[in-house]
Amino acid sequence: MAKKILIIGGGFTGLTAAYKLAQAPGFSITLVESSGHLGGLAAGFPLLGTSLEKTYHHLFLTDTSILKLVEELGLNDRLMWGESSVGIYRDGRVYPFMSPPDLLRFSPCSFWGRLRMGFTALYLKHKKNWRGLAGKCAHEWMARACGRSAMETVWTPLLKGKFDRYYDSVSMAWLWARIHIRANSRGPGGGREKLGYFRGGFNVVVQALETEIRKRGVQIQLGATVEKFLPDERAAVIAGETVPFDFCIFTGPSPAFAKLLPAGESLDDYAQKLRSIEYLGAVCLVFTSGQNLGDIYWVNVNEPGAPFLVFLNHTRLVDKNFYGGKHVYYIGAYLPPEGKMFSLPDDELAKLWFGYLPKMFPEFDGRRVDERHIFRFRAAQHIVDTRYEEKIPGYKTPLPGVFLANFSQIFPEDRGTNFAVREGEKIADLVRREAAR
Repeated sequence: MAKKILIIGGGFTGLTAAYKLAQAPGFSITLVESSGHLGGLAAGFPLLGTSLEKTYHHLFLTDTSILKLVEELGLNDRLMWGESSVGIYRDGRVYPFMSPPDLLRFSPCSFWGRLRMGFTALYLKHKKNWRGLAGKCAHEWMARACGRSAMETVWTPLLKGKFDRYYDSVSMAWLWARIHIRANSRGPGGGREKLGYFRGGFNVVVQALETEIRKRGVQIQLGATVEKFLPDERAAVIAGETVPFDFCIFTGPSPAFAKLLPAGESLDDYAQKLRSIEYLGAVCLVFTSGQNLGDIYWVNVNEPGAPFLVFLNHTRLVDKNFYGGKHVYYIGAYLPPEGKMFSLPDDELAKLWFGYLPKMFPEFDGRRVDERHIFRFRAAQHIVDTRYEEKIPGYKTPLPGVFLANFSQIFPEDRGTNFAVREGEKIADLVRREAAR
């Protein structure tokens, strides 16, 4: 008799796990997703005749797991590679920040600070072993390596923008991974960083995975919320119905999993470990316009008092002809989900953020915005502090047959579609081996 597999969560981890397990015989698989769509944080929405992600996404050359999956799904012809461009907004202007000469021209930072930043980036690019950095604070480590001026103009604003009040507790291993990946995502012979994007957006991968798993008999239920687990029955209550399983894979945030655990002292310590992983929310404003706002793809906003972290000119990476000749932009910020800013009404948030844009781009005219969309995610970025390795939950949970696979288990790398695919493959392999016992 086929073993019943229940997968909770339709992001890239859940979809990949379903895809890999469906390739093996002997499984009856059901995937449930609480929202009305698949894709998780990479889910798309209709825009200008195509699909665009609700949060900005791209691929690096080092994203080997998802690139292998894309090839397997026959989507290589949909994948485009373009040269990235990065800038920093500081002291009233956008500075290109892509090469050693750009760094040397970054006048908000002292000359010696610029030199120290350059040597530090070179060191981290070639450092292979991050283990010794895991327990070190990124803010303190970079302050010693780069000096006060570099911290004030570059690293402190970036860490605060990414991690809010947790900025001075983030592990240096996490920052090493960010620098290491970006420094090694360049074409042959060095040159500019290369980034990948799909014609039709990441939704083409989501649709291909959905098609493949449905073809292999996977049942998909959208808008189905998990209410609790019933360990004694090896089942979960979903939308009021008891759903039995032999194995279950939960791919949502760790604190959300903790809420579903049955009460009892035996699970208290485990639930507390799951809750010890804290999350920030994310807010993204997407807008389209005929206005061309700068020639840089990704701008980190390091100006004191700025109301958002990043301004992204999507059509500097992807040709605007894919969007009917319009430019597509993202504005994004990481925010505490319980804070006022996170729940600010859409009109007020747009007024605040659009009101700031003329400081960066004097030519910006809010009346020329064609479409505007705002998306909020309550658990978008986990806090990777210096004791994070101790907090990482295992794939096996104390509940019989239940496995956990989410981006809190990714370390030292940051969460992203590539690592979501990697985790989906890992958990599928683990479940296959457990089922074969």
